[in-house]
Amino acid sequence: MSEPAKTPASNFVRQIIERDLADGKHSVIKTRFPPEPNGYLHIGHAKSICLNFGIAEDYQGGCNLRFDDTNPEKEDQHYVESIQRDVSWLGFHWDGAVRYSSDYFDQLHGYAVELIEKGLAYVDFLNAEQMREYRGTLTQPGRNSPHRDTTVARNMALFQQMRDGQFKEGECCLRAKIDMASPIICMRDPVIYRIKFAEHHQTGDKWCIYPMYDFTHCISDALEGITHSLCTLEFQDNRALYDWVLDNISIPCHPRQYEFSRLNLEYTVMSKRKLNTLVQEGFVSGWEDPRMPTIAGLRRRGYTPSAIREFCRRIGVTKQDNVVEMAALESCIRDELNETAPRAMAVLDPVKVVIDNYPTGVLEQIESPRHPNKPELGSRTLPFGRELWIEREDFREEANKHFKRLVLGGEVRLRNGYVIKAERVDKDADGTISCIYCSYEPESLGRDLPDGRKVRGVIHWVETTTAVAAHFNLYDRLFSVANPGAEDDFRTVINPQSLVVQQGFAEPSLASAVASEPYQFERQGYFCRDCSNEQALVFNRTVALRDTWAKLADKA
Repeated sequence: MSEPAKTPASNFVRQIIERDLADGKHSVIKTRFPPEPNGYLHIGHAKSICLNFGIAEDYQGGCNLRFDDTNPEKEDQHYVESIQRDVSWLGFHWDGAVRYSSDYFDQLHGYAVELIEKGLAYVDFLNAEQMREYRGTLTQPGRNSPHRDTTVARNMALFQQMRDGQFKEGECCLRAKIDMASPIICMRDPVIYRIKFAEHHQTGDKWCIYPMYDFTHCISDALEGITHSLCTLEFQDNRALYDWVLDNISIPCHPRQYEFSRLNLEYTVMSKRKLNTLVQEGFVSGWEDPRMPTIAGLRRRGYTPSAIREFCRRIGVTKQDNVVEMAALESCIRDELNETAPRAMAVLDPVKVVIDNYPTGVLEQIESPRHPNKPELGSRTLPFGRELWIEREDFREEANKHFKRLVLGGEVRLRNGYVIKAERVDKDADGTISCIYCSYEPESLGRDLPDGRKVRGVIHWVETTTAVAAHFNLYDRLFSVANPGAEDDFRTVINPQSLVVQQGFAEPSLASAVASEPYQFERQGYFCRDCSNEQALVFNRTVALRDTWAKLADKA
C-alpha cells in the first residue's frame, strides 16, 4: 500500500478467519478477486477489492486476481487491462501472475467428464423455453427432463460431439443431475456447459463449449487453494451448488463460500448491463466519464485511492442489505482534500471589474499561501492589476443583509487582496451587466480598514491580463432520483444537470497544473485537471465544498 492503512474494523468475515487460524483449520489465508472482463469495475467492486485484498494483506496471506472469462461473446482484452489498472491504482497487489478461469478449461472439461461417468451429468436437448417450463417455481417442484436418464455411454458420446462442434448453439447443453424438486432453484439440474462458437480472448478458437460460472468458480477456487471464497449475497443460494460440485468430483481442496452484502449507492446504478447501456446509447462519454460510478470515472473526476479505501472502511462488511448515501462517499473525498489540496482561484462565470483609482499599467505581485493551514506547502504569486474577473453571482445591484458579497455602494475584500467598493456598472443592450466599476482602499492589503469599518464578505478573483482561459466541467449526480434502478426505465431519470460546462479564467499558476492533481478552487469546490486532454486547460469538479443535495432534500 502507498500509505499506512487505518486499523480495519472487525466484521463477521474477519471473525471467521481469526477462528479458523486459531483452530488450525488454515495456516495461510488465501482469497481471490474474480471479476468478469465484460466492463469496467465500479465502486461496488471496490468494496470487494478492499475486502479480499485487505484480508490477505492483514493476515499475511495472498489474494489472486482471477478473471472469470467463461463468456467470450461479452469479454474483451481491453476490459482485462482496465481491471488490472484499477486494482493497482487502488493500491493493491495480486499474488503471483494474473489468472484466468480459462487457464483451467482442460481441467474443467475433465471434471465434467467425471460427473458424466458417475451418472451425475447428462446432455439435455430441451430449449431455453422448455427448460424454464420444466424447472418449476418457488412453490412448485420441477419436472425431470426426458433426457435425464440417458445412459452414461450415450452422454459421453453426446458430450464429445458437443466438444467437436457437431451441434448448433442452443441445440443442447450439459446439465448436472441433482434434484428437480429441490427448494433451491439453482439445484434443479443446473446447466454446467453450453455451446458457443465464439473466439476467446485467451484460448482463441480451441473451444466451442464453455463452462458456466457456477461450475467454473468453485473448481477454480479449489485449484488455486482458496481458503475463503467471499462473494455478495445474491450468491447465497449458489453456495449449495458450490459445495455439491466440489463434493462430487475428485479434487482434494474444498474452499468455503461466505456471503456479504453488496454495495448499493444512491443516485447511481451498479448493474454493468445498465452501465453499458449508458455508454452504448451515448448518455455518457464512455466508461471513464466522471459521472459514472466506475473506478476509472471516479479517478478522472479527482477521487483518490485513499478516499475510496476509506469509504469502503467506513461502510463496513455485513450481511444486511442497505443503500449508502452518496454523501458518505463525497464526505470521504472532502475530508481528504480539505487537508491536502492546495488552494487556487478560478472564476467560472466571469464579469469584469475595473478599479478606477488603481494606477494604470501597474501589475502588483501578491504572495498568497497555497494552503491556509499548511505553511510547508509554500506560496504562489497572484498578479493584481486595475482590471479583474470576478464571479457574476458575486455581485448584485441591490441585496439584503444576508448577501455577503459585492453590492453597489458596498465593500468586500478580495481574497488575499484589497478591499474594493462597487461604484457603478455598465450594461449591455439586454440589461446584462458587462462591467463593474470599483474603487479600492490602498491601505487594506493584509490589514483591516483604517477606520475599523467592516466589509460584507470575501470574494475570489483573477487579474485579466495574466489569467488563463479554462473550461470547467461541473459534474453532479447522474440521476435525479435516489434509486434509479427502481424506475421502469432508468434512462428517463437521468439528471439533465449532471454535467454543466462553463468557460472562465484561472490564476496563472494553474496553467501548469498536472493532470489529476487536486485543487480547492476558492468557494467553488475541489477540482482537478482533466487527464484526457493534454492540450486544452480543462478542470473537472470532483465535489462541491458542501453537500447541496442534503439542503435540497431538507427543503423538499
